[in-house]
Amino acid sequence: MTRDPRYDILFEPVKIGPVTAPNRFYQVPHCTGMGWQRPRTLAAMRGVKAEGGWGVVCTEYNSIHPTSDDLPHAYASLWDDSDVRAHSLMTDVVHEHGSLAGAELWYGGARSSNLMSRLSSMDVDSVPNLAGHPFQTRAMDKSDIRTFRHWHKRAALRARDAGFDVVYVYATHGYLISNFLNPRMNTRSDEYGGSLENRVRLVRELIEETKEAVGDRCAVAVRFSADEEIGEDGQLIQGERREMLEMMADLPDLWDINIADYSLEMGVSRFVKEASLEPYMTWVKSVTSKPVVTVGRFTSPDTMVSQVKRGITDFIGAARPSIADPFLPRKIQEGRLSAIRECIGCNVCYSGDSLGVPIRCTQNPTMGEEWRRGWHPESIAKKASDSRVLIVGAGAAGLEAARALGERGYDVMLAEATRDIGGRVTREASLPGMSEYIRVRDYREQQLIEMTNVDIFRESLMSAQDVMAVEADHVAIATGAHWRKELFNEEIYVPIATGDAATRVLTPDDIMDGRMPDGPVLVYDGDGYYMGGVIAERIRAADLDVTYCTPSDSVSHWAGNTSERWRIRTHMMGLGIRIETAHSLHMFDGEQAVLECAYSGAQKTLSVASVVMVTARKPNDAMFHDLRAAAGPDGLPFTLTRIGDCEAPAIIAAAVHAGHRYAQELDCEIDIDMPLRHDRLDVGFDTGAVAPARWK
Repeated sequence: MTRDPRYDILFEPVKIGPVTAPNRFYQVPHCTGMGWQRPRTLAAMRGVKAEGGWGVVCTEYNSIHPTSDDLPHAYASLWDDSDVRAHSLMTDVVHEHGSLAGAELWYGGARSSNLMSRLSSMDVDSVPNLAGHPFQTRAMDKSDIRTFRHWHKRAALRARDAGFDVVYVYATHGYLISNFLNPRMNTRSDEYGGSLENRVRLVRELIEETKEAVGDRCAVAVRFSADEEIGEDGQLIQGERREMLEMMADLPDLWDINIADYSLEMGVSRFVKEASLEPYMTWVKSVTSKPVVTVGRFTSPDTMVSQVKRGITDFIGAARPSIADPFLPRKIQEGRLSAIRECIGCNVCYSGDSLGVPIRCTQNPTMGEEWRRGWHPESIAKKASDSRVLIVGAGAAGLEAARALGERGYDVMLAEATRDIGGRVTREASLPGMSEYIRVRDYREQQLIEMTNVDIFRESLMSAQDVMAVEADHVAIATGAHWRKELFNEEIYVPIATGDAATRVLTPDDIMDGRMPDGPVLVYDGDGYYMGGVIAERIRAADLDVTYCTPSDSVSHWAGNTSERWRIRTHMMGLGIRIETAHSLHMFDGEQAVLECAYSGAQKTLSVASVVMVTARKPNDAMFHDLRAAAGPDGLPFTLTRIGDCEAPAIIAAAVHAGHRYAQELDCEIDIDMPLRHDRLDVGFDTGAVAPARWK
């Protein structure tokens, strides 16, 4: 297949100062949970994106000095020559594929607590830590500003020496430089505060000094916000931003534009759709002659072309779409649009940074596994035998296992008990705001349709005897899990109702099956992710009175890792759903629920007719145990494995990953003591020795 001519504009080279991007696909700086701690893991992941056709591939934020330390969030760094060598691993592999490499220089200011370095951070004034830690910054005097400029210049030189082609001045997202621009925060009385011209001074100096440092070897980009304050979604509160950009319009070689509301810029698909930044971008290109890049969780090539042709942006910026499908540009170029793994906007990728662990993705199970497991998003080892594989259950794990095994060349039989494949993905995608989750199913179903060596058997409820009769060489049980009605008290599962009251206790499965409770309803969320909120919303949409209760101090507490917790609570409040936090459910008698304060133990009653328990799930593993019990003295005539929620209920990303791992490891020798490589500093390496060739 060949590229549709409609998309030719996306593959035009674009000049960025002294360098030229081979196309308009621009992977903007994004966090990875890898940072300076895992340089080989990071380099392999970024390299795959360059291989997949991203014309510019950037790092995450690079600390320029130990007084800007963001641990436990993993960040990159440009502190010394060791960082130069580490970064060259990335730039070398990016350049091998003809792409440009970009480095984002960062100083956190009031957003850095420096928990590791224990050095005082600096900012425009002495202000409390904006990440909520009990520290304050040191107010910068003019000597500090000169020192900061010195650090920034040295970091730019290291970026140049590491082989980067684009070097960033990072002037947004509430970090130090953006605080100098902020008219409410910057009340200084010297030449760096007060007037607009003074507040812009530091950014101008950094752009000029960075360009002087890197010369004609690198382009200089500025990351900048198009709006000054957060307003209603899609409503631009511009403030002085236009005047600021006009003052610096042609100073840098590229403008990387985002917005003040990070929960919109990085919004989950439940609340934020594709191209959501367009209302904020309409004015930007009218005031600068330099190329512009912005994001919008772009997955449709038609939307991309429209953005460029209408003058919204010059580059198609992406973080999440490049994670879900590192080969998105190449697939558009080769006319393989049906092969694109579209981002579902779940922000599980972002949770890696929040938790300080390597990035993962619901759609792309190879993300973060490129170096340590040797996985690649578009290629997989061919089959090691002529074995036949039976997979029981076509949910997220079963579908991915079948897809990857089919790609390896195995003959695969995928048996699904119901008419609809997709398992929990299909069911959850019907809940409010969750429609884009169906892409997990649709991508895999499309790939399976094109595989002649994979057969899907719908409405095929199998027993252990049926499985034995198939005479497969390998059997994977992927029968998922179901929601429990019991409460887990951190030790055991306990019922919250008995007798007739127990019939008024429902689960998310009941709601997804179309069974609505009698109202008023208590939704009890012991899970802490998105399910409690969407179930409460679904019930409220039926015009029932709903109270949401959680033992946590916050609504959907784990969703804070995916940047959606604030929006979930705001949305629930707007729907008129009452909220009870820090209370556990003690019992329900069919008319009243007894809630117990998580701190004092004090009890209070709530008049409700039904309770929906969103707590834990029970694996559907009966078939697995039946088959094991049927084994004779010589064992089973096939290998038997349970994968996904059937083994250990978790998030959808974990199920997809489990299915993929099963496919990758089938017929392979796996060292159970060392199943993956460990990217770490080797303390046995002589740091005074000559650097390895790959660093030169």
